[in-house]
Amino acid sequence: MNGYETTIAVLEGRPAERPPLMPITMMLAADLLGVPYRRYVTEYETLVEAQTLTAETYNFDYVSCISDPAREAADCGATVEIFEDQPPAIDEINALLGDKSRLDTLEAPDPMKPGSRMRDRVDAAALFRERVGGKLLIEGWIEGPCAESADLRGINTLMVDFYDDPDFIRRLFDFTLDLGIKFAKAQVDAGVDIIGLGDAAASLIGPDLYEEFVFPYEKRLIDAIHEMGSKVRLHICGNISAILGPVGKLGADMIDIDSMVSLADCRSQMPASTVLAGNIDPVAVLRNGTPDEVTAALSACRSDAVNNYIVAAGCEVPRDTPRENIEAMCRFALEG
Repeated sequence: MNGYETTIAVLEGRPAERPPLMPITMMLAADLLGVPYRRYVTEYETLVEAQTLTAETYNFDYVSCISDPAREAADCGATVEIFEDQPPAIDEINALLGDKSRLDTLEAPDPMKPGSRMRDRVDAAALFRERVGGKLLIEGWIEGPCAESADLRGINTLMVDFYDDPDFIRRLFDFTLDLGIKFAKAQVDAGVDIIGLGDAAASLIGPDLYEEFVFPYEKRLIDAIHEMGSKVRLHICGNISAILGPVGKLGADMIDIDSMVSLADCRSQMPASTVLAGNIDPVAVLRNGTPDEVTAALSACRSDAVNNYIVAAGCEVPRDTPRENIEAMCRFALEG
């Protein structure tokens, strides 16, 4: 079985020869290709070349369009600074929706608009399909409703809005849901097999607010992506221990688990069919540990996940992770 076949089999609950290998790499991929990160996030051909090289070098089972969380916000009109060799940053001090009334006239941008940041990602998906379709799993990426709302409103202001103006939160989430569906559909049409859904800001609110505000929108977004014929990878950075139950009810095909969360707790509170990915500490273990420590940590993860498991770190693989540690991760997956 090739990488695509192995990963699809695990996601669909069918037998596979080994666990898939799907670590998130962005800056590491750009460094491996020898290009500044600015080119990785602004030139889809460069992103595709870097991801393909990384997959070939380390025997990853997938490639990804992931690069930064600012694509949708930039196309909405937010001020985004693109650095030479660091990830883009949204200007939250001058957030696009610092004035809430702007939401009344804001329209979701067309992800297929030539020259837009979203179109660049869609073009990456299409090029991946041409080069590795059916061989490696192709992953698109969108921001979730809470994360995108934070990008547009400013994360600190958004947290206050949950208490001060819940009606605005719902209207804002309606907007970001529509935007997410459109962006996901463009990538699915271009040829991705799975949509990565990043909603990191959702880890910063309590369980009551999560279930009242965030869960319904994440569920609608995931259901919409499934209706498009794509699978979903849910990625919520941070400690989601207090919301494991509802997260498990979202219906995501796989869920990334950050390193501060117990995989055993995830398995006990989520359906047995949910595929868990992660969750070794990307810095303390993967970057700063030894190959033996990486292997031991991954073995514990697979045991806690009860073998319904995809090999990955808790979050992005740091750019300066020793090659021998990444190779240890690769061997763990390939040896089953």
